[in-house]
Amino acid sequence: MKPGIEWRQPRASADSEQFAADLHAALSRSPKAISPKYFYDEAGSQLFERICELPEYYPTRTELALLQTHAADMAAQMGAQVQLVEYGAGALRKVRLLLDAIPRDSVQFVPVDISGPHLLAACDGLAGDYPGLAIQPLVADFTRPHTLPPCPDGSRRVGFFPGSSIGNFTPAEADAFLRLAAGELAGGGLLIGIDLEKDHDTLHAAYNDAAGVTAAFNLNVLDRARKELDAQFPQDGFEHLAFYNPAYRRIEMHLRARQALELALGGEVYTFHEGETLHTEHSHKYTVSGFQAMAARAGFKPGKVWTDANGWFAVLWLEAGQHE
Repeated sequence: MKPGIEWRQPRASADSEQFAADLHAALSRSPKAISPKYFYDEAGSQLFERICELPEYYPTRTELALLQTHAADMAAQMGAQVQLVEYGAGALRKVRLLLDAIPRDSVQFVPVDISGPHLLAACDGLAGDYPGLAIQPLVADFTRPHTLPPCPDGSRRVGFFPGSSIGNFTPAEADAFLRLAAGELAGGGLLIGIDLEKDHDTLHAAYNDAAGVTAAFNLNVLDRARKELDAQFPQDGFEHLAFYNPAYRRIEMHLRARQALELALGGEVYTFHEGETLHTEHSHKYTVSGFQAMAARAGFKPGKVWTDANGWFAVLWLEAGQHE
């Protein structure tokens, strides 16, 4: 770890015990479904970074272009002194475009991510490229209670949540996160990326890439269960399935059983019939007005919006009101 990085390990972090409990619950319900946060061990985080480079996966390059073009305008919304909190920080690629538009001595950066090793490696790289930047990484599930470092005197706390990661939440979960964020960002604001509704062929291709990287990412949930929890199931027993569900305006990802099989976990045995799935992720697609209305109900005041020429993606500024 490089000097100047203050490492914070909170009480609420995803570990194997919690993974086991959640996987038991997922396999016991009907239909079977588990949170996509369990994609993100070290191997899964690396696979997601590969997904972001794929030609079919438009969200990353589209959002990067928006940040590249409008970073100065976005930074102006934040204010002169900022504690910048990135939710689900990952590789810290996109935030660099914001940091380039903010004087280094006027920002404290708090990246929050569930994958500790991946986050620490990314912070080491960031510290090397941005000497003098105050970095306080926090390993946490940001959708659960967590404690951010105190906001420096004279600074506004601003959230950054790129990648349309909020689309992975159910509507109830998205509302809960926005309410949590509105509380801890009070007096500041949130810069958030959302994936917009578009033609279904473009969406399908983005989640079914020709190289099979998204399939490997999806299957990593079970690879992780085998490695961490000694789960037992047939090799090649499951396959990747992704499709657009128009009723819910979302892409769904599943792991589908190739044949009838059993999965043993911690003394329990769970059965799958041929074609039965474990639902691993969904990615909701939004309209700008619809998302702004949801944010307003959670306590934010909608502000500026930046979109690409195709209308595929948007970055929104949301003002967070003061604590009552």
